[in-house]
Amino acid sequence: MKYVDKKVQDLKIAYIGGGSRGWAWGLMSDLAAADDISGSVALYDIDYKAALANEIIGNRFGECKEAKSKWAYKAYKTPKEALSGADFVVISILPGTFDEMESDVHTPEKYGIYQSVGDTTGPGGIVRAMRTVPMFEEIANYVKEYCPNAWVINYTNPMTLCVKTLYRVFPEIKAFGCCHEVFGTQRLLTWVVEEFLGEKCTRQDINVNPVAVNHFTWLTSATYHGIDLFPYYDKYCDKYADGLPAKPDNNWMNNFFACAGKVTFDLFKRFGYISAAGDRHLAEFCPGKWYLESPERVKEMKFGLTPVSWRKEDLQNRLKRSRELLDGGEIKLWKTGEEGVNQMRALLGLCDLITNVNIPNRGQIPNLPLGAVVETNAIFRSNELTPVLAGEIPTSIYPLVSKICAEQEAVSDAIAKRDIEAIFNAFASDPLVTCGIDDARKMFNEMVENTKEYLKDYDL
Repeated sequence: MKYVDKKVQDLKIAYIGGGSRGWAWGLMSDLAAADDISGSVALYDIDYKAALANEIIGNRFGECKEAKSKWAYKAYKTPKEALSGADFVVISILPGTFDEMESDVHTPEKYGIYQSVGDTTGPGGIVRAMRTVPMFEEIANYVKEYCPNAWVINYTNPMTLCVKTLYRVFPEIKAFGCCHEVFGTQRLLTWVVEEFLGEKCTRQDINVNPVAVNHFTWLTSATYHGIDLFPYYDKYCDKYADGLPAKPDNNWMNNFFACAGKVTFDLFKRFGYISAAGDRHLAEFCPGKWYLESPERVKEMKFGLTPVSWRKEDLQNRLKRSRELLDGGEIKLWKTGEEGVNQMRALLGLCDLITNVNIPNRGQIPNLPLGAVVETNAIFRSNELTPVLAGEIPTSIYPLVSKICAEQEAVSDAIAKRDIEAIFNAFASDPLVTCGIDDARKMFNEMVENTKEYLKDYDL
């Protein structure tokens, strides 16, 4: 790469994954909208045909009249070709297929255990991690060999265990994980500002201090122009205790990703801090009888259980859209709301940025284990990522958060050793596993059997 005035040219980004198109297209749009960086994007996917399709589509983004920069996209057959000389590496993969995820999410239902997402925690998240961690071990070694100085941005779940694996295999790696759940809570707080302070604002106007772990992040402070928003949020929770009014394009009754906020409002009233993720994620980290006891309880709390059948249908829709774009369908840029490109710009010295990321704990949360991957704010500057001291996990939520953090550490260690019994012990101790130990063993064995195609280096 080279600097020209206040622009960076000849940047090389390696994209690992992207065969499902969604995340890849978002990155393409955000890159094309940036006017101070340009270069090439090397695409690598185990499905080479998918990477070739993204090569064609990616190059078409530069043809949009709204595009402010052009990027040369090229698919490669090997990680070496894609990663060699990369300045940034973006990881967005599906560990396995949706058939394996179908087992992750729905097999536990036979044992009375329901999961609203199933990709981060709970029985589904742990078994998914068994597939994912070995893949990330390979990726970490690729980075170490082919582009050791690159910045690595991960979007894959389970986020915590993915980032943990990258650092375990290559301790000098410059990696962080991105998640937009906190952004959603900031947007919610803009509604609080509008309702009680009568001012319209953007999420960037809301300053927050996130702590804890990915998808179970909590805010210990939230301000708007120096105004403490907690008292107003308290009133907001009282007013909408039965859930936020449904919006035509975001109704929890017909949108598997929507929610009415009842879980996060309930958690605030009980513990005094703002849980900063969608209800679907938050519910999975809490004891199973709280919000996921049954489909009826989920309906009462006004969020949804996302079936994998919907994900399969959505994939077919995205593949159809891919074919349309390959055949010349119109491409338009859109604002994704993600911060990946801005993070790159900040690391290149083009701006400063403070935002939430997932990185190892270097003391930014003093009462969680050092080295555990946590989610807090961090400062992005030229080739520098510095965590912000977030402070201790408050006493009221510490039992919930510390248990999850400890479980993630145990799962990471057990999978690194390919220790099936240790993995099971963590699995059986998860807050969502509300069945007896014998049923937990049967469920675990069945789920492992259903995903054994991706567990060939385990002694099963």
